[in-house]
Amino acid sequence: MVTTRKNGSLYTRINGKVAEVEFGHPASNSFVSELLERLTNTIDELSENDGISVILLKSEGEKAFCAGASFDELLEVTTLEEGKAFFSGFAHVINAMRKCKKIIVGRVHGKTVGGGVGLAAACDYVFANVDSSIKLSELSIGIAPLVIAPAVERKIGKAALAELSLAPTDWKNAYWAQEKGLFSKVYETAQEMDKELEFYIHKLASYHPDALTEWKTVLWEGTDHWDVLLKERAAITGKLALSEFTRNALSKFKK
Repeated sequence: MVTTRKNGSLYTRINGKVAEVEFGHPASNSFVSELLERLTNTIDELSENDGISVILLKSEGEKAFCAGASFDELLEVTTLEEGKAFFSGFAHVINAMRKCKKIIVGRVHGKTVGGGVGLAAACDYVFANVDSSIKLSELSIGIAPLVIAPAVERKIGKAALAELSLAPTDWKNAYWAQEKGLFSKVYETAQEMDKELEFYIHKLASYHPDALTEWKTVLWEGTDHWDVLLKERAAITGKLALSEFTRNALSKFKK
């Protein structure tokens, strides 16, 4: 089932110690601000839920995993404050994911662009299939992946981040993403992936919850400054989005 709601959908299902969070949007599972806010709040709430140990993050459908930020909403931004608020959406989600007390496992089933790559990078462990190509297209539309860069660099390193971002129209395949550390596992089919994923998350959820929380804290050491950093990056990106260059690039892309 794929949502037709213009502001997208977000569903949470709890099965034992696993909370499954599924987002969707008719435009290739892209994110409008409202959906980003809902996802941030959901992760914050699940972080404090003592009944669960693992969060599974996935998206609707069988095509794109996530097309990043909504271009339609970006085109409506007219002020610096609106620009900062728009790009702060992904900043809030990434910060919520890194501070979440639960291990977050990502299920990536298709092409992933821009903010979607940042979302995958903010997961603690990621399952993907061979259709899960990635791209950072921001430079091609006049902005830069400033907000998500810290999360992506943490996973794949600065050299791979440069390789990915400085070829903004080129796709990198799932095995490249696995080799660089963004994806943990890659499977030939979604069916095979889901079979292994179900086994993995329930096994992971059987471990000592406090041990999982303490270990996640260690894995995210050195990121405490991101609360400030990502907001600063959002303000810079918002300013870039208002430039004539970017407005023209976005208009051409829409056409």
